[in-house]
Amino acid sequence: MAAENGLGKVVDGLLASYERDRRGHYIGKKYLPSREEIFEIIELLFQVFYPGYYGRQDLTEGNLRYHVVTLVSTLREKLATQIEKCLCWASESQGNEAGACAEYGRHIACRLLSRLPEIRDTLLLDVQAAYDGDPAAGSLDEVILSYPGLLAITVHRVAHELYVLGVPLMPRIMSEWAHSQSGADIHPGATVGKSFFIDHATGVVIGETSHIGGNVKVYQGVTLGAISHPKDERGRVIRDQKRHPTVEDSVTLYANATVLGGQTVVGQGSVVGGSVFLTRGIPKRSRVAVKPPETRVIAAGSQPGDDEYPADFEI
Repeated sequence: MAAENGLGKVVDGLLASYERDRRGHYIGKKYLPSREEIFEIIELLFQVFYPGYYGRQDLTEGNLRYHVVTLVSTLREKLATQIEKCLCWASESQGNEAGACAEYGRHIACRLLSRLPEIRDTLLLDVQAAYDGDPAAGSLDEVILSYPGLLAITVHRVAHELYVLGVPLMPRIMSEWAHSQSGADIHPGATVGKSFFIDHATGVVIGETSHIGGNVKVYQGVTLGAISHPKDERGRVIRDQKRHPTVEDSVTLYANATVLGGQTVVGQGSVVGGSVFLTRGIPKRSRVAVKPPETRVIAAGSQPGDDEYPADFEI
């Protein structure tokens, strides 16, 4: 009995919290997309883009058409449903009637599907860029099946299309799924050119208004971020401004390079070295590097002199 009373107090406290602060719950409302359904859409897209690598592995010339028809038909229905929910969610959140969300959702789904062949052509250039750019890559198969950077850019190219088409919520849910799977955080608003390669992927952050040209290669830990967030007279962040850098064609950004600011342009053909911190633009074909720190080596069994750094990091 005492345990039940204790649970009752917990429930009462939670209900009071829900009533007191309506942030963080979605009670009494109708429209919300399904994260699980969106993740299923991503899995279907991988089967469409890389048939035989994902999903069915018994594909032949004889059954391929039927397989693709089934995939695209399923995708159309799932996309239309989730886009509709996202559009209705946006209307409901603004206090408006849902309106013709179903019809418009189906229209957007069909527009996205019409873009799939072109998206796939671009992704194959990304696959080739990964193979050409990484001497450790044994084959294109290895890139497609295992490279987290390719996973991230595959999801991004679809999420970006949905972002451009004005679909709320869904692009960001997709991009954050890719973030969790790959370690690379690419906002769906970022514009990324062809033949893009993220090597290792872990810790890469690419902000919403970044613009990346073609044949660009970035390594782990690279950040394309904002210097600051401008605010209005009420202290609210001003949105829809260019806050993140532009990286022109054929640029390489090595590990942990940080490039910040909407006015910062990394010129075509430039190489930005590891751990560089840039907040201003650089001209074409520049080479940017950090002055190497001084390294001291103390031989085994010897004692450091007064002018040498003590090994105080040892435990």
